[in-house]
Amino acid sequence: MADFRSGSKQREGEGAVPIDAGRRRLLTGAGALAASGWIAGVAGGWMLRAPFAHAAGPIKMGIATDITGAIAPSGNANWQVAQFAVEKINKGGGINGQPIELYLEDTASDPKIAVGNVRKLIQERKVNVVLGGITSAMRQAIKDPIVNRGRTLYIYPQLYEGQECTKNLYCTGPTPAQQCDELIPYIIKTMGKKRFALPSANYVWPQLLNKYARKVIEANGGTVVFEEYYPLDQAEYSATIGKIRDGKVDCVFNTVIPPGLQPFVKQLYESGFQKNGGVVSCVYYDENLLNYHPAQEMEGLLSCLDYFQAIDDPFSKQLQADYSKKFPGTKFLFTAGSASTGMYRGIKFYETAVKATKGDLKREAVAAAMDGAKLAEGPGGGAEMVPGKMHCKMNMYIAVCKVDAGKTRYEVIKKSNMVDPKEC
Repeated sequence: MADFRSGSKQREGEGAVPIDAGRRRLLTGAGALAASGWIAGVAGGWMLRAPFAHAAGPIKMGIATDITGAIAPSGNANWQVAQFAVEKINKGGGINGQPIELYLEDTASDPKIAVGNVRKLIQERKVNVVLGGITSAMRQAIKDPIVNRGRTLYIYPQLYEGQECTKNLYCTGPTPAQQCDELIPYIIKTMGKKRFALPSANYVWPQLLNKYARKVIEANGGTVVFEEYYPLDQAEYSATIGKIRDGKVDCVFNTVIPPGLQPFVKQLYESGFQKNGGVVSCVYYDENLLNYHPAQEMEGLLSCLDYFQAIDDPFSKQLQADYSKKFPGTKFLFTAGSASTGMYRGIKFYETAVKATKGDLKREAVAAAMDGAKLAEGPGGGAEMVPGKMHCKMNMYIAVCKVDAGKTRYEVIKKSNMVDPKEC
């Protein structure tokens, strides 16, 4: 996918931040990394040393994510989750007694910068596996130096538009099938909303997601009244609101993203759409978005993800408590929409695979073990790699935004077990 904060087909300069702001973000990120025990490299990058020695040396795990730039909120959550997961593994004795050593490179929310930094992980650090990438543009940019040229295993953790079927590239976030096959029939059959509008940002994730969503809508007896694409920074939506009203739309399946998101949601709410019985759904909305709009604009919004903090299973609750203890007061939350769940899941899949190979770290051996690997537990439940498909089954949850005393929260209203990704 694309994270909601940036388009996956970036225009020249798109997502860039002023130099001074970029420096401030880097200092903030560097300070947080240093405070968490990471060591800055002379030639750039960061390392978190293995906590104990092993005759074969450490397993080298590379994290390529956005410490700076427009996608930094998700990228910083990613490195924190990676450290959190790896420290748990190392405290348990590592993998087959071998510790994990973490290496981190900033992809800087810029695919051009990312390629050079990822090469350092492959060529200089000689990592055994790379995890990371938020936007689809980033995945496309870094997969070649990792998988093809670097001949290294790559795990992509973000929910996305699907259709990534590259050998030795494993996807651990939700696909369109896992989100739409659950959410859309619920909206049509349970809620009785059948007339859909698909207002969208103009890049690859909404385009391919909407293509799949349209099929599911029509297969379940619904109608797509209109599907439109706007520049990421569009601020005026009166014409769109008019089409929603005149077309008697009763569900807005939204894939508009910032900076156009706030004005769109505000104008839709002010038109009386929700007050008159309309439903808004958006499959990337997680806890990070709860305070992105005024509470009244969020009430009733539907999302479908692999995890919400409201999920009441003991493992997920303990995981969230342990993460909060590790990073007290952090603004980088452990959520599904920021690829945190996919990062955790990806590291645990890798651990499971290396255990199965009995310590053989060669890509071919680990990839063969990844194929069909299973996790008994994880955020939102366990997961299973679908043999030959490089994507995983996982539990999916539909949640609705509730407002209590002016504060927003998600309430899970439906769980679907081990939903198939239907990819590759």
